[in-house]
Amino acid sequence: MLLASQPTAGGYLTLAASQAVSLNTTQLGISLVLSLAVLIFLVTVVKLHPFVSLLGAALVVGIGSGYGPVATLTSFTGEFGSTMGSVGILIGLGAMIGKVLMDTGATDQVVNTLVAKSKPATIPWIMALIGALIGLPMFFEVGLVILVPVIILVARRTKLPLMRVAIPTLAGLSIMHACVPPHPGPLAALSQFKQTGNVGLTMMFGIPFALITLVVVGPGFSRLASRWVPIQAPADFVAKSEQAGKEETRLPSFAISVCCILLPAVLMLLTSIFEIAIPGFKDRTDGLAQTINFIGNPVMALAIALIVSMLVLKAASGISWKTVNDSLGASLPAVAGILLIVGAGGGFKGVLVSTGIGKIIGTFVEHSNISIFLLGWVIAVFVRIATGSATVSILTTAGILSNAMTMMHAGSTATTLLVIAIGAGSIFLSHLNDAGFWLIKEYFGLSVGETLKTWSVLECLLSVVVLVLVMIASIFVPITA
Repeated sequence: MLLASQPTAGGYLTLAASQAVSLNTTQLGISLVLSLAVLIFLVTVVKLHPFVSLLGAALVVGIGSGYGPVATLTSFTGEFGSTMGSVGILIGLGAMIGKVLMDTGATDQVVNTLVAKSKPATIPWIMALIGALIGLPMFFEVGLVILVPVIILVARRTKLPLMRVAIPTLAGLSIMHACVPPHPGPLAALSQFKQTGNVGLTMMFGIPFALITLVVVGPGFSRLASRWVPIQAPADFVAKSEQAGKEETRLPSFAISVCCILLPAVLMLLTSIFEIAIPGFKDRTDGLAQTINFIGNPVMALAIALIVSMLVLKAASGISWKTVNDSLGASLPAVAGILLIVGAGGGFKGVLVSTGIGKIIGTFVEHSNISIFLLGWVIAVFVRIATGSATVSILTTAGILSNAMTMMHAGSTATTLLVIAIGAGSIFLSHLNDAGFWLIKEYFGLSVGETLKTWSVLECLLSVVVLVLVMIASIFVPITA
């Protein structure tokens, strides 16, 4: 049924009930470039919130391509809702788990135990492990706030240069944030590949890639960074941290704390392991398959982990149920902005697909010799450097390439590798337009130059090593299912 006709540079645009359109290719390309320029300008120059910036970019590409303002808005809001339905719940539950682990003292116990059993020579390796463990269930900013006092205190007590302790810890936090669900970036990327995105499979690849990268980069680069920036931990910060200690509570045991941290990952990996071991397992209807698929579903895995952590850690720490319950609500304001950004990224991708830009890019990738994994990394790096936002970088890149993967009939494993490559690109070269850059600078009392030589270089190294691992893995993984 015909709904509307509008003139375009290459003829007439027909909007049908299915929202199928045929638009001028040149006009589509120009509108895409213009929308990216508008997005970068709004985020970096105007300092507009990424949610509003993504909405503006979507309107530019939709209206500029001749798709029409009403159709553009409809496409944006429809995909916004779809993305929030698949990702919003996971981000919310992930934030709640992180807050419960922090408020019950589980994170403190893990840090205290590992540091107490370490010798000065092994401290960089232990701090890398702590960063990875804390970074697995917690967002980067939350983990950073928790670990900065620990980093400084450990550096003072062991008399190690600050960078020998800080760099491995930051590497652990950052690499988990980039590669492993349920962090918003990987989840947001997976939401753009609805047919083939698999959280469990992404964790199965992402965790080993992250750990290998951490071993290669973290402690090794900390030696070089400590020579470039040979400073000690600021004593005044330590004094403030010690004075502002928490009210004394009974800490849960190390074993219980680690189990609660790892539980959501184990549950989500369970389904993927069965799917690999038993082809067609996810489609079976017997009791065992239904049970495994149910508890391994990302929403249920996080929900189960949250309830178990609340009950077990409450009993182990002796704090009141009200305190544990209050942690859930307290965790949500911090992720409200992230949820809107992720949803807007989905809306932007919806407009790209509806206008046909996604198909053009897909055709280009399909008929070129460029590896889609390398292309995803390069696009993510460009947007990251331009905007300073890892989340905007991931969402924009995944939205641009989602249709290409569909046209190539990509399988779940190939999609997983692309998501990890995009995540790696999204952390490349944190610099002056990145809020994380200034957090690191201020927390550790560094100059801009010192932060560039340590934190910014670290992010580049992490990004490149993950890309190398993805490219090696892609040799053995077919693109098509």
